[in-house]
Amino acid sequence: MERRDKRIDNLPQNIWSLINRIDYLKGQWIGGAKLNPQALGRLKRSVLVTSTGASTRIEGARLSDEDVEKFMRGLSLQKFADRDKQEVRGYFELLDNVFQTWKHIPFSEGVIKQLHRELLKYTDKDERHRGEYKKMENSVEMFDESGKSVGVIFKTTPAYLTPKRMEDLVGWTSDALKREERHPLLVMAAFLVEFLAIHPFQDGNGRLSRVLTNLLLLKTGYEYVPYVSHEKLVEDEKAGYYVALRKSQSTLETEHENIVPWLEFFLNICLQQAQQAIELLSHENIERILSPKQLAVWRYLETVHEASPGEIAKAAKVARPTVSQAIDVLLRLKKIERIGQGRTTRYRKI
Repeated sequence: MERRDKRIDNLPQNIWSLINRIDYLKGQWIGGAKLNPQALGRLKRSVLVTSTGASTRIEGARLSDEDVEKFMRGLSLQKFADRDKQEVRGYFELLDNVFQTWKHIPFSEGVIKQLHRELLKYTDKDERHRGEYKKMENSVEMFDESGKSVGVIFKTTPAYLTPKRMEDLVGWTSDALKREERHPLLVMAAFLVEFLAIHPFQDGNGRLSRVLTNLLLLKTGYEYVPYVSHEKLVEDEKAGYYVALRKSQSTLETEHENIVPWLEFFLNICLQQAQQAIELLSHENIERILSPKQLAVWRYLETVHEASPGEIAKAAKVARPTVSQAIDVLLRLKKIERIGQGRTTRYRKI
């Protein structure tokens, strides 16, 4: 426990700068329920396709995003191996389930094993070890653009030590997130770097780590995650991903543990994700993400110098409670400003 705590203590200032920037953007995100559910639903579907394609390609699969989209719509893809298609289907369905039900998914060893079982439920070759920790040794391989292995880059935890190491790691992570003494992004990153060093399952560890990343980000308040693909950002920096992991993992269980390279990589990916989420709320996208009634309020305010809530409700033909919700959204988006207080309050476009 103490060793894991020390890994994320006394960190350089640039790590805290990254966290502060991420959390500032997190504070600007407006909950999905307040935005256009149809638009967000389309966006989430697109992210599922992008994330599935990216996460499986990192591990050597060859399906493009267009192939993934076709396959998940039930179209035949004869030119690809069954394994690629099986992995894609498992990842897509599991990530979709996490996006839909994350509030009800606890973080535990049992859940991690269940998620692994679901991830590999279509892959024939994995039938014997789905949801079970490895019984044989495994290693971390790196794959090139064609999906061919370019070699082993890391020796993982021996199989006989894996159950105990996982019990300790998941217990520490769960406890640290509940205590809230350390920032959740640091706890999450520390969990991921060790999870991937242990490599607890015979196969599917990389893909499962990215599903768990989505789950943990959602459970710690980063609710824009379904609308910007974390996996695609990692794929775009795949070489840096492997280098940062290797640098940090090579120090684990030594006298000079240092996971700063991994923290920097992981937090930079999280920052890019947050930045892209806020870009969804930009002026160019506003009409796409507002609900029809919110959009009616916005369009009216674009045509007048200023207006009271009552005037807005009458002119836009929108009920007062809905006007209040729309005003809250537009204020958060910094599209309008409040003038006056109480009964004299009016609003105008910035």
